[in-house]
Amino acid sequence: MSELSLKTIIFPAAGLGTRFLPATKACRKELLPVVDKPLIQYAAEEAVDAGFEQIIFIVRKGEKSIARHFSDVPDLRQKLAKTKTQLEVDALTRTIPSSVECRYVEQSEPLGLGHAVWLARSFIKEEHFAVLLTDDLIDGGLHGGCMTQMMELYKKNKCGAIGVEVVADSETKKYGIVCTEDTSAKVSKIITIVEKPSPEKAPSRLGVVGRYILPTSIMSVIENTEHGVGGEIQLTDAIAATLEEDRIDAYRFDGVRYDCGSKLGHLQANVAYARKNKELGADFSNWLSNEVM
Repeated sequence: MSELSLKTIIFPAAGLGTRFLPATKACRKELLPVVDKPLIQYAAEEAVDAGFEQIIFIVRKGEKSIARHFSDVPDLRQKLAKTKTQLEVDALTRTIPSSVECRYVEQSEPLGLGHAVWLARSFIKEEHFAVLLTDDLIDGGLHGGCMTQMMELYKKNKCGAIGVEVVADSETKKYGIVCTEDTSAKVSKIITIVEKPSPEKAPSRLGVVGRYILPTSIMSVIENTEHGVGGEIQLTDAIAATLEEDRIDAYRFDGVRYDCGSKLGHLQANVAYARKNKELGADFSNWLSNEVM
């Protein structure tokens, strides 16, 4: 892993989660469950499966709930061991392996995704690093997690990559949109990237999803990036400037993405993951079929 100079992944998790109020008044958006696990745990499992050795969580000032979720709770573990099944004990302790180093960095002001990524700069020593947005829950199925797929691509190309998928014309204003050398290829060099363009100004229909492998040199670019769309420091703008010096590919991942930053996407993810759950999938699918009929 280390010889590829890619072992660190950043989880920006300092958003306000206003779309899910009042639920997010007392619970972080990243801790909202999909069936029986919070979104951020799915993200952590994807990162661990891909072989990352360091996860950097960017959290709001004073935020402790995410760290608590991933920390050991010896008293509760011992209590469950006496009264519950091993399966239930494992559910408590199966979060992040001790071999993976977790760091928590506070973002005192909501200055944008670019700023959130930049805050992790002092902990990155390798040539490239990754970014995973927990709002985008991706089920890679038999192909493996999206970050595992992108790590395999990195082993071959040894350059940056961004996960993309085709979005509807009316949706371009919600995404970073890329233009590539070959718009039909599974992997193609990015020529330009634009943050949330209107449909008539979008260079393509390839929308960026929350999976990135980026050159560490982009940190100095972010530092000099002016406030963009929404008055925030946009990671997209820094990537656009970086393309002049570093190759970054667009990668059409295998799998299904659920936009859990929206209520509809979160509901869709819960239904999809409940249906394939080993414990309750059959019963839930039967119930769902009867309800729909």
